[in-house]
Amino acid sequence: MTLDQIEPGGSGVVTAVSGEDALTTRILEMGVTPGCAFAVIGTAPLGDPIEVEVRGYRLSLRKSEAALVTVEANE
Repeated sequence: MTLDQIEPGGSGVVTAVSGEDALTTRILEMGVTPGCAFAVIGTAPLGDPIEVEVRGYRLSLRKSEAALVTVEANE
């Protein structure tokens, strides 16, 4: 499952960030790393971007960016 598939209010743990480009590096630099917990706070009115809380701060990611982040969702 990827981060863009999690509904607002959902949470879990990041398991991997895929890709080898500058965008992947930037996502990792922002603190979205394997093993860190996240919570999806909400989405913009048209559904893109999504707001995610990670490491104590809120981060907005485009759905295309969130699709690079593999997660394990909490039940």
